[in-house]
This record gives sequence, structure tokens and C-alpha cells, in this order.
Amino acid sequence: MAGPGAGEPAMEDERSFSDICGGRLALHRRYYSPSCLEFCLSCPRISLRSLTAVTCTVWLAAYGLFTLCENSMILSAAIFITLLGLLGYLHFVKIDHETLLIIDSLGIQMTSSYASGKESTTFIEMGKVKDVIINEAIYMQKVIYYLCILLKDPVEPHGISQVVPLFQSAKPRLDCLIEVYRSCQEILAHQKATSTNPFRKPVLSSKGDDS
Repeated sequence: MAGPGAGEPAMEDERSFSDICGGRLALHRRYYSPSCLEFCLSCPRISLRSLTAVTCTVWLAAYGLFTLCENSMILSAAIFITLLGLLGYLHFVKIDHETLLIIDSLGIQMTSSYASGKESTTFIEMGKVKDVIINEAIYMQKVIYYLCILLKDPVEPHGISQVVPLFQSAKPRLDCLIEVYRSCQEILAHQKATSTNPFRKPVLSSKGDDS
């Protein structure tokens, strides 16, 4: 699904928040209309200190094995494994930013942009969305909060078939989740209002004809 047209005007604002570990997050919001809103949550960048520590650990271990075995293939393998691991991390694990696009007449689109440039997109039709809520879970022996989409059960009208978590890579704190949650509820309320009353009937005058 493509985003709103480039010619449509959009109101933008950006606010800073923190993730559950204290890292800095940037929440960029684009307001296209009362029925269309986009959130882009930028995740913390790669820590150069952690990357250097892991690389040095692998290479020191490889050098220790080389000293014992005197086999130069060990050093070559260490360099190859380090480069391969870094590429795999950037392409499959490290997410730069997560985007949430809500259009009340179409649905909800979630996009994860990886550090390598790869993008992963998931689209949920609005007819399948039951609600958007803030839930809680246990993570690393502590309670955290996360935003999720509740999907309708096609068999049971009042049931829930699936829970789709949002911003799983960024893991923002509750204050950031509340900001997104309120905007999502406004879009859902607008969608319910338009689906219940798609147009207003004109009010006809009851005055009689004098002629």
C-alpha cells in the first residue's frame, strides 16, 4: 500500500522520548487529515563502543587460537565471521525506524526500515481492526507497556483473533505510547462515525406552499 500523495499538505512535528533502557527516541508525526496520520519512531543508532568491543573480543580469541595452533586460516576465518555477522546484524536485526500509517477508510500499515536499507511492511485492513490498546508484559524481570492492535475474530463478532504488537524494536516508554494511542483512537473514532453515518441527510423545510 502506498502512502498519501506527495501533493497533499501535511502538518509535521517531532518530539523526543526514551525507550525502556533510557535510550533516546525521536517521534516524528505527520498529520495529513482527520482521517490520515503517520508516526515515525527513530530508534537509537548503533553503539560504536559495543561494536568495537565485540570485534576486539572475536579477534583476540582468534589470535589466541592462532598462537596455539599457528594456523593462519583462523585469523582469516575470524575476519570473515566478523564481517558476515555485521552484515547480518544490519540487514536482519538493527532497525533504524518504525513507521505507523493509519488511514481510516483503508487500514493500518506498519513499516520497519533496517540499517541496511531493507524495509518490511505489514498492512491490516480497517475492517479487521477491533481496537488499538496499550497492554503490559514482563520483559527482563520488569513490567513494560506496549501498543498493540486487536484483530476481530471472523467467527465470533465480539472475540479477538490476534494481537499485533507495535514498535517492538524501539520499545518506547509509556508516555510515548500514550501520545500515539490517543491519535489512533481519534482516527478510529472518526472511522466509526463515518461508517455509521456516511452522509447527513439535508433538512427539508416543512413550510407549506402559499400559492
